[in-house]
Amino acid sequence: MYVGTFVVGAQFPGQAQGEALHRAVRSAEVAEEAGLDSVWLAEHHFVPYGTCPSAVTLAALLLGRTRRIRVGTAVSVLPTAHPVALGEQAALLHLTSGGRFTLGVGRGGPWVDLEVFGTGLDAYENGFPESLDLLLRWLREPAVGARGERFAFREVPVVPRPAEALTDSPGPEVVVACTSPKTVRLAAERGLPMLLGMHSGDEEKAEMVALWQRCARAAGRPPAEIAAAAHVAAGVCQLADRREDAAETLLKAMPGWLKQGLDAHVTVDGRRRAMRDPYGYTEMLCGLHPVGTPRLAGDRLAATAERTGISRFALLVEGSGDLAATEETLRRLGAEVLPQLR
Repeated sequence: MYVGTFVVGAQFPGQAQGEALHRAVRSAEVAEEAGLDSVWLAEHHFVPYGTCPSAVTLAALLLGRTRRIRVGTAVSVLPTAHPVALGEQAALLHLTSGGRFTLGVGRGGPWVDLEVFGTGLDAYENGFPESLDLLLRWLREPAVGARGERFAFREVPVVPRPAEALTDSPGPEVVVACTSPKTVRLAAERGLPMLLGMHSGDEEKAEMVALWQRCARAAGRPPAEIAAAAHVAAGVCQLADRREDAAETLLKAMPGWLKQGLDAHVTVDGRRRAMRDPYGYTEMLCGLHPVGTPRLAGDRLAATAERTGISRFALLVEGSGDLAATEETLRRLGAEVLPQLR
């Protein structure tokens, strides 16, 4: 089992954006010091929910500041990026980090980002498969051309080629954020592991893993590849000597962040949005995830792994909005929770 941290760069009410980014960078450094396996970086535009607009840029900084820990994007939003440009960045980070970079990609949402970056709503609604396939070709082939609906260009050489890295990997690992059966099938047909959201409980995660396996078999993926697929589950973690204290910390801080951050999202086409109740959502997350004592946290992570077959976790530990509390949870994760799981 592999446990990492999920870094959003959350801007809590009353905080400056620089404070949120400093906490994001520092939490990644402490994660390595604490012995965690990975850091996963979120990407958002124009909202205080997350203040990192480029997960690959922050990944580059953190790969330069660390020596052991894996760094991944969770996720780079494909509908607002050119897949070749993203592929070049991923190859660069893969080569220069000794293979420590993971590229997580996702479809994102119908946000005003699509208008600002000029890609349009169709890139979100229909263009994800074409973008994903072009990205994968760029990461695996020596030269690439395109004749698709969104991308058409003559064949050009791939420079730098990620397969030429001095590692055992042919290129950076790619994972796909999955929130619907359609995306699960898309990832499975390409043999790509899933990144599952923190809103899902163990039963829903297990169903998505089972669907992925069925679709992968139907697509003719090798049995060994299917068995070895290392899916990732996002979650929330807050540690304290009493479960009540850990939950209270999140219930005091997270609803204000969630309301401020989620309310700031603007749709590109004016469609109505169904908003979760911030307090109720926080309560749900506390019930689903390792929020409580280190013993409870270890038990919950082990139970999720057993019920779902998921082997990797990306845990949001900045839910208190406080740097000192974030660092304490990270250090206790490394010192008191990881030994239970290994």
